[in-house]
Amino acid sequence: MKPIIEFHIIQSFPVSCLNRDDVGSPKTVTIGGAPRIRVSSQCWKRAVRTKLHELGVTLGIRTKKVAEVLAAKLQEKTGTEQKKVASAMAKILSDDTLLYLTDSEYNKIVDCLLECNLDVSSSEKKIKALLKKLSATPYDGLDIALFGRMVAKAAEMNVEAACSFNHAFSTHKAAPELDFFSGLDDLREEDEAGGGHLGVNEFSSATFYRYISLDVQQLIDTLGLEKREDIDYAISSFVKAIYLAVPSARQKTMAASSVWDFCRCYIRKGQPLQCAFDSPVKPGNGGGYIEPSIKTMLSELDSKESRCGSLFGKKSCIDFGEGTECQNIDVLIKNILDAVHHD
Repeated sequence: MKPIIEFHIIQSFPVSCLNRDDVGSPKTVTIGGAPRIRVSSQCWKRAVRTKLHELGVTLGIRTKKVAEVLAAKLQEKTGTEQKKVASAMAKILSDDTLLYLTDSEYNKIVDCLLECNLDVSSSEKKIKALLKKLSATPYDGLDIALFGRMVAKAAEMNVEAACSFNHAFSTHKAAPELDFFSGLDDLREEDEAGGGHLGVNEFSSATFYRYISLDVQQLIDTLGLEKREDIDYAISSFVKAIYLAVPSARQKTMAASSVWDFCRCYIRKGQPLQCAFDSPVKPGNGGGYIEPSIKTMLSELDSKESRCGSLFGKKSCIDFGEGTECQNIDVLIKNILDAVHHD
């Protein structure tokens, strides 16, 4: 059995609004009685999925337009319009929710429909048998293997997620602030005073604690990986994506891009554990939250390891960032891969 890989990350952002609520405010949470800025796990996972696509990784297709995808593929195969068949098949697969399938899965479903002479109503048993068979077949969509899949109308197609993300939160007390702005009308008369538009945006600035874990064995099983080079490609693609990915909200007006300031990476077989930062971090002597956040995180992790004893299951521990032996993401990835395969 392969281990899990845990990433305990400290990452600081300047003026930003990485994740907004229903009224456009930065999301928040109260921890230890103190307000914190928060970025939801689903928000950061979306950014990671987008980054995987940019890295050229084969991904699944998540859409409500299942019937349209099937209709296009059926027409390509048969040369005739098959919207009714596609719509009937789509109803078996999903209702009004997003469905996550790989392109190869769509192709297999189309092949099954052709085997059934495009008769969905009288071939439902055969079709459901195919869906069950699909669930036992290795997937080629890395994102589906990483983030999992739930298909309410076809539970046999569910996929257990290989990775877990926490809701990132500021290690210190933080709250949204207001940015009042005005827009000037280029065609206003000389005697007209004031702006053509007045508005307000909310923003924040925070040093975040992020926790991500990857169950390597689950990833291997879902993707059906056997060769080390394929396993290494999947893991390294994931690490690159989580290192680079930043939520896209307000990036054009705030340019809040950042990479990790520090990461402690565990390769181990114990119970996954993250930090709580129950007491908000205070600025260091020279100001700033990065250094005190790193110290607090390492202290909490060392304490957890000590209390867990042999149950912690540590195989390797790698510190990444300034002041460590590992200051290059390529070196970190190499060290992780070596530790994963080391017996």
